Amino acid sequence: MKTSDFYYDLPKELIAQVPIEKRDNSRLLKLDRKTGDIQHKSFFDIKEYLKAGDCLVLNNTRVLPARIFGVRTDTGSVVEFLLLKQKDIDIWECLAGPGKKAKIGKIFKFSEKFFCEVIDITEEGNRIVKFTYEGEFFTALSEIGQMPLPPYINEKLKDNERYQTVYSKELGSAAAPTAGLHFTNELLDELIGMGVKIAFVTLHVGLGTFRPVKVDDLTKHKMHTEEYFVTKETADVINKTKQEGGRVICVGTTACRTLESVEKKYGKIIECSGNTDIFIYPGFKFTVMDGLITNFHLPESTLMMLVSAFAGYDNVMNAYKIAVEEKYRFFSFGDAMLIL
Repeated sequence: MKTSDFYYDLPKELIAQVPIEKRDNSRLLKLDRKTGDIQHKSFFDIKEYLKAGDCLVLNNTRVLPARIFGVRTDTGSVVEFLLLKQKDIDIWECLAGPGKKAKIGKIFKFSEKFFCEVIDITEEGNRIVKFTYEGEFFTALSEIGQMPLPPYINEKLKDNERYQTVYSKELGSAAAPTAGLHFTNELLDELIGMGVKIAFVTLHVGLGTFRPVKVDDLTKHKMHTEEYFVTKETADVINKTKQEGGRVICVGTTACRTLESVEKKYGKIIECSGNTDIFIYPGFKFTVMDGLITNFHLPESTLMMLVSAFAGYDNVMNAYKIAVEEKYRFFSFGDAMLIL
């Protein structure tokens, strides 16, 4: 298949710029992956499709306020840094713009107590910086940092918590696992009361999730790498669910990529951590995931390819066509799909 096969025309006004007032009041498009049948619901209706013995797998990563603006101490030039990955204590890999002003050896001031020095430049042009600060790093970062909203969102976020899931816990992401943004604590409690099991994985989402596929032969695309963690408790819940005939339903492509990566590497779900660059596109054989909750993704994106691998290319392209016609809200703050 070609990358261009995953193109669809999306009117700009359907790109959600702000989150809906109540998380679970977003719309839900239910897609039957066997028949292609579609139903239109609200997200809180998701309980109609789940049952006792099912297991929802949620990604509990938490987004860093990773967008920071520093002033070069020798010239006064302002440079934006976007934290991508922690390399060591106080050392991070960052995007920097304009990059020509962030040369090795240059020092930047973010506040009276927060500085960094550029100590290296990667082959891709990312900056390796060493931070100096007072107190605890993430506390200091929270005082100066902004949420790294996707490039297609132009509105300023009024409440940073709306770009976090209600169950976010483990700091480390440069972007939110957006399928989980629709859940409220009340809805999760209701599902647990029904006998639905909840399991958590951690995959720290990188900005590579927004990286476009630039080759038309999608098999030549090089995926970004992301770090994941699976606890023994989660592995036990998922394995027991499978043994008892329940369904494992991933909330988001990040949860899916974590489980399928672990299964591919170890032959089963076990307690582990590692890095994954798994690229899932049509033809992939899923061994863990039985259902998927996901948002509507960018045209020609790897996320759309993953969804097509699970639900079938024709089914997904038809669902997207209908979603556009029905004026669903798209992307990070948009509406959701349930694929079973």
